[in-house]
Order: sequence, then structure tokens, then C-alpha cells
Amino acid sequence: MGVRRSADAETIRRLRGRTDVLTAAALRRLDSDVAWYRALPADDRSWIGLVATSGITTFIDWYENPAPTTYNAAEIFRAAPPELIRSISLQHALALVRIVVEIVEEHTDEIASPARASQLREAVLVYSREVAFSAAEVYARAAEARGAWDARMEALAVDSLLRGDDDGLRSRVAALGWSGTGAVLTMVGTVEGPIDEGMAADLRRAARRTAADALVGIHGDRIIVVLGGQGDLRRSAEALLPRFSAGPVVLGPEVADVTRAGRSARIALAGLTAARGWPDAPRPALAADLLPERALAGDAEALTALREVHDLLDAAPGPLVETLAAYLESGRSLEAAARTLFVHPNTVRYRLRRIAQVSGWDAMDAREGFVLQIALVLGRLGAGSSGAS
Repeated sequence: MGVRRSADAETIRRLRGRTDVLTAAALRRLDSDVAWYRALPADDRSWIGLVATSGITTFIDWYENPAPTTYNAAEIFRAAPPELIRSISLQHALALVRIVVEIVEEHTDEIASPARASQLREAVLVYSREVAFSAAEVYARAAEARGAWDARMEALAVDSLLRGDDDGLRSRVAALGWSGTGAVLTMVGTVEGPIDEGMAADLRRAARRTAADALVGIHGDRIIVVLGGQGDLRRSAEALLPRFSAGPVVLGPEVADVTRAGRSARIALAGLTAARGWPDAPRPALAADLLPERALAGDAEALTALREVHDLLDAAPGPLVETLAAYLESGRSLEAAARTLFVHPNTVRYRLRRIAQVSGWDAMDAREGFVLQIALVLGRLGAGSSGAS
């Protein structure tokens, strides 16, 4: 320890007799000199008083018996609830220790005899150094435990989101500090090999740097990232692409708030499952752009969406469905479709523009024409089922 001393019963008796006086002096110093202390809620200030008393008592115990256990900062903070460590930073905790030590040092001449005063001052300095190191360890352990708790809570939040458990999701994202301002976007992809805690923590930090709110869930080799905020969430998602493996990454539809993000995530996961059917898909791909592959893979929501595309065209004025079928089934030739329909090619071109306006998909684009072709087939199958019934 560097400081050894013989028993000094009189100094120890005087220290114990002045514990209340020293604590009161430390609190007055905090109130007059420390802005962060004055800004604390009344409950936290009262806990600080207990911590100050504990610090002085622990110093006296250590002075009487200089063993490592008597300068353990965990013992000093034991009197206060664990939440206090969240209310005050390590820097503030060290400032508190420093003020308590200064108060004891200032009263040295009143407490110790002239022969013992120097020894007491030396003991105060040694004690303050040891407690500072110990406090750093306490805060490091608290941060580690808080990180593990946050990761577990985050995993439960993502599970609640996928299950559609809105009540569980609300409480968990609130505990994680989700601000809830702005829209929400889900992003899913895969990584190569097992995901360890270090990789997961790194992804969480990256996600929270790129968006105001973020959740990360690990499901086997799949990663689910939920981003929220008022900025460009798609750009935020694109910034995270290097964190994923070289395979497909799919974005679900943007939704209004986190309670609706479960549907977005389920759609994105269906897109990820179906993405291998479109090897040249962009990265990231929108789940909406994977409607044909999702439908062929059996995704009920994609089947419904494509049938609705057919129904929109069928309900619109003019023979749009017939024109679409003639164009697609004639090898996407305006002239061939015109001959089939007995109209001018410009009429076919005009109707194709109407199809794009009504459906949102352009039949003259190779990829979008494929979407419309699957919608046409599903519409026919649906009509056949209705007729049979």
C-alpha cells in the first residue's frame, strides 16, 4: 500500500466523531462549486449524501486497517441504487471522491495531533488514488453489464417486432431509448460464419451512427436492422452494406412507426428468401421489386399484391389487360401486338403508357414487364378459381 502506520486510536476516534461534520461540509462544497450536482433531482442528491458519508466511513475503516477491501469503490456506492451510476458519470464520481478527500484534508489539523497530521494527509492522498482506480473498475463493470442488458433487451424487442407483439415491443424500445421521431425502415441480410458479440456490438454502433434510432437482431446467419428517424433512411441503410456479406440485402417498405415495423421486417425476410431467384438484383433490393420471386416462393402478401395489380388493370377503362397480354405474349413487339389486337402500333404504345400509370410498372422495361407477366398469370388463375366456385 505504500503507507503503513501503527494504530492511532485517538485520530480514528476523532475521525469517526466528525463523520457528520465532514459529510455536511462536502455537500456544501458540492452545492456551491459543482453545477452538475445542483442539476440532479432531489432523490439523486440525497443518494449522493449517502455516498459521501460512505466514502468518509470507508476511508476511516481503511485508515484503521489498510486492506484493499476497505478502499473498494463498490463498497462506497453500495449505499446508493445502481441507477445512480447512470445518473452521474465516472468523471463526476471522481470529482465527488476528490471533494470528499479535500474536505478530510482541510480538517486534518483539527482531527490529528501535530505528530500525526502529516501521516493523515499522506493517507488521504493514497486513499484517493486507490479509490479512483477502483471507481474506474466499478464504472467499467457497470458499462459492461448495461451493454449486455441492452443487447438482450434489443434481441427481445426484435423478437416482439417479428411476432407482432406490440405491447412488448413498445415497452422494450422505450427502455432502449427509442425516440420514435420519423419513419421506420427494416433491412435484412446475411453474414458469413457465426456472429460473435463483438461483431454484433460493432454493427449496433454503426447502425446508431447512421440513424437516430436503431435496433439489431441476429437470427442465425441473418441480420435484421431496424432504422428510424427523419432523415433519408434508405441512405442510412446503404451506409451499412459493408457490414453484410456479399449476398443479397433487402429493404422492407418504409412504415410510419416502430409498431408497424414487424410487417416491414416480415416482407423483407420474404424478399431475402426469394432473392436468389433474381441473381442480378440491386444491393440493397427493395422487397417490392422482388414481388415475382416472392410470389413464386409462396409469399401470400406478394401473391395478393400482384393480383391487385391485375385487378387494377382489369378495372381501368379500356382493354388494358388484353393489350398487356398481347404485348408480352408476342415477344414484346409493338407491331406484333398491334396485329393481334387489330390496332395501330401507336395505340399499343399509348395503352402501355396507361398500364404504367395505372399499375406503377412499365411493361416495356424487361424487369418490370416480368412483374406484370406474373401479375397477369396470377390474375388469370384467380379468375379461374372464382369461376370454378
